[in-house]
Amino acid sequence: MELLLLGATGGVGSHLLRQALAAGHEVTVLVRDDAALDDADVDGVRVVVGDATSADDVAEAVVGQDAVLNAVGSRRVRHPVEVEVGEALLPAMRASGVRRLVVCSAFGVGDTEADASALQKIFFHTVLGKVYEAKEAADAQVRASGLDWTLVYPTRLVDDPATGDVVASEHLADGASTQVTRADVARFMLAQLGDDTWLRRTAVLTGA
Repeated sequence: MELLLLGATGGVGSHLLRQALAAGHEVTVLVRDDAALDDADVDGVRVVVGDATSADDVAEAVVGQDAVLNAVGSRRVRHPVEVEVGEALLPAMRASGVRRLVVCSAFGVGDTEADASALQKIFFHTVLGKVYEAKEAADAQVRASGLDWTLVYPTRLVDDPATGDVVASEHLADGASTQVTRADVARFMLAQLGDDTWLRRTAVLTGA
């Protein structure tokens, strides 16, 4: 499968890149700086240098793809980019006839906030306030896009080794784990390309 990956230099995105290549996919990455990619990860990768908020750059990268994996995360909490990425990506996908989209969002965004603890809610509304507002708006764009989307809402991300065992649900169950590895999130996102279970649904993802 030919895949466009956004956010390839980030925590989840770097795992997505390695796992997609290992699975035999043909991968295109759109990055601002190709020097930020690990040399060991780019063999056989089509690298498009550009900005994921640029309609022209995204349109160039998305042509000919079978699916898009969006793992873009705002590194500057005061200037989130999720909405701008969606404004560039969604029309480009529709114009190129690319329908499958899997997005890594975050637990606590939108309706999933209801399942968060009181302390988490305070953190979401203060430290991450602007980012979460942007993610909520961007996720609404995705839901209204008419594309074949899946939104993935991981709980607290950690860098432990992959377990190969995660729990996906529409709501965080009482007593459920509140963390999940980035590698396992990447594995789940890739698995959606061949599975319609979470098609046009939101999956809250935790460790088993």
